[in-house]
Amino acid sequence: MSLISVRDLVVEYDGRRVLDGVNLDIEPGEVTVLLGGSGSGKSTLLRQILGLERPMSGNILIKGIDITRCAPAELSKIRSSIGVAFQSAALFNSLSIGENVALTLREHTRLAPSTVDLVVWMKLAVVGLAEFGGLHPKELSGGMKKRAAVARALALDPELLMLDEPSAGLDPIVAAELDELILFLKDTFQITALVVTHELASAFRIADRIAMLSNGQFIAVGTKDEIRASQHPRVKQFLNRVPDNPVHAPAVAGYLERYVRSQEANS
Repeated sequence: MSLISVRDLVVEYDGRRVLDGVNLDIEPGEVTVLLGGSGSGKSTLLRQILGLERPMSGNILIKGIDITRCAPAELSKIRSSIGVAFQSAALFNSLSIGENVALTLREHTRLAPSTVDLVVWMKLAVVGLAEFGGLHPKELSGGMKKRAAVARALALDPELLMLDEPSAGLDPIVAAELDELILFLKDTFQITALVVTHELASAFRIADRIAMLSNGQFIAVGTKDEIRASQHPRVKQFLNRVPDNPVHAPAVAGYLERYVRSQEANS
């Protein structure tokens, strides 16, 4: 059985349809990557899977429970099995990295303080930050903040890890380290991961399956090889990095020339 099944999901904001009857299965132990341009509906889908918003219609089943219709207590239980690492890391700047991770444990468990300290150390060790728990976010590099966010997301041993643009703003080497961390978590802990990214290199490194959104619909879902072989025009455009509105040098030069002349005329 799929860990998550999205069926005929429709979401609208102010009359604008953002998700238009999408269907997606996320299988246990796999890394599923959501690809798509800005405004394609990726973040909206993440919010729906987290139960932060209600759809206009459709269903989202997580471990067999329809979170679009379940009781609040059931939804809370489902959410506790999902760890989320946000694009900006979203760490509390007033807390140390260790305290950021511990906060989740203190709010959602009754573990003894000594056990919380041990779990925090273990989670930081998993992401390579065991020696940095006493530092605050402002003292960390961008890559370290991202890994700290992953450690916090792992605090409650989630079945599903959701990562929103984990490589955004990172240099290629640090981004590659994040990719290897995701693969390590999948292979070592059998964690299921749903990753939103614009980075094609990362997507094709970590994904078991790729789902590509465009204008609120999935235009391609499949393995890396299947996505590469897709003949859908939008998929090919995205993978080949072809702009919608290419800038033509002669037109730009003409615009600049007219602008300079207008400025000279007004001086």
